[in-house]
Amino acid sequence: MICQLCEREVEHLTIHHLIPRQKAKKKKVETIPTAMICSACHRQIHSLFDNTHLSQELNSLEKLKNEPQMQKFLIWVQKQDPSKRVRVHRQHFYS
Repeated sequence: MICQLCEREVEHLTIHHLIPRQKAKKKKVETIPTAMICSACHRQIHSLFDNTHLSQELNSLEKLKNEPQMQKFLIWVQKQDPSKRVRVHRQHFYS
């Protein structure tokens, strides 16, 4: 399985809602756009950005890939062993 964000081959992928479920106004969960990403990318996204910022500014894979802090993380994580758990920086830059 290939992560749609870091493009590493990993054993498991998680579903990332590009518009956080709590911010999707009256939409059914099934209609919210999603991306299949590795747990390291998923944890990093939610440690850097709050749901409001994600829903308004970073609501597509392209926008996430082009965000400067995510770009730094993606460059770093691509060098990491996909079979090992990656530690993410637990710091909110956008709250």
